[in-house]
Amino acid sequence: MSLTRRLCRLEDIRDGEARGFPPGPGGFTGLVAVRRGDAVHVYVNSCPHIGIPLESLPDRFLDGPRRHLVCTAHGARFRVEDGFCVAGPCAGDSLEAVEVRIEDGAVLVPEDAGL
Repeated sequence: MSLTRRLCRLEDIRDGEARGFPPGPGGFTGLVAVRRGDAVHVYVNSCPHIGIPLESLPDRFLDGPRRHLVCTAHGARFRVEDGFCVAGPCAGDSLEAVEVRIEDGAVLVPEDAGL
């Protein structure tokens, strides 16, 4: 799968923070990106429990200590590094990971990611 969609610039996501991205044209699900230093982890913004977006307010994806992504609907917690659910009704499931590459400061994902 080619990484042809430019999601944003690396500096558009503050280190230790997360940012949501709406679905592309005709898409149903957006993406969430979490930055850890020079690494970015990207997931489809859909809780594996019932398929709803993780955040209830824009860009509010992380818990207080910024250690886990959280589904605000029911409190499920997911590891940032691999999207694995460590607590909540979908414990043992995972968020859908999206292939990501940083190239010349741009965060690139597949064209069809989150559609």
